Amino acid sequence: MRTVTLGVSSVEDTKRRAAAAFRGEEVGEFISFGNVELLWRVLTVKRWDILRAMTGQGSMAIREVARRVARDVKAVHGDVQALLSAGVLDREENGQVIFPYDAVHVDFTLTRAA
Repeated sequence: MRTVTLGVSSVEDTKRRAAAAFRGEEVGEFISFGNVELLWRVLTVKRWDILRAMTGQGSMAIREVARRVARDVKAVHGDVQALLSAGVLDREENGQVIFPYDAVHVDFTLTRAA
């Protein structure tokens, strides 16, 4: 099963993980955001619905994604573009989109305000 971890990570932590991967260490698959606000700005409730519908399902046309989430194709297209821009979804050569993971783990720590 292919699992991706979505989380908040500093540039230093991301570089450390990349260096470990280059050394051949198993680090897993990550999609990192600079802060929790950015994570929530990109991963809205409706975009979470898209990820849920696409997890473990292979590539599909945007029209099929819209059908699965019971939403307008134009609105889903906008959300898919945002997820593509953020590096959460990938576009295949045939134009379809894919979320190539079977599971999602979300990881960040909430601390008190400064």
